[in-house]
Amino acid sequence: MREDRQRLDKWLWFARFAKTRTLAAKLVASGFIRLNGQRTDNAAKAVAVGDVVTIALSRTTLVVRVEGLGERRGPATEARQLYADLNGDNAALVSDRDNG
Repeated sequence: MREDRQRLDKWLWFARFAKTRTLAAKLVASGFIRLNGQRTDNAAKAVAVGDVVTIALSRTTLVVRVEGLGERRGPATEARQLYADLNGDNAALVSDRDNG
């Protein structure tokens, strides 16, 4: 894969939209992800900076723009730098505190 692209499942995992890469791949394979408005079920689909990812969850739909490609699954503050929220509200998708 080109250096300016990354697998969709890997990006979802790095950005902390899934707890594991396997769950990220299942999310894609189940048809809950759209890339630039097109439904995809291919976890190996390449994403690049500027792409729009739509994630359909049970109670909400998240729309984010890819701002960076991760190199590792780091802390939430690092994950938040990988995307820009396009939902209209300014709430963070990943919380920065643990309510454990």
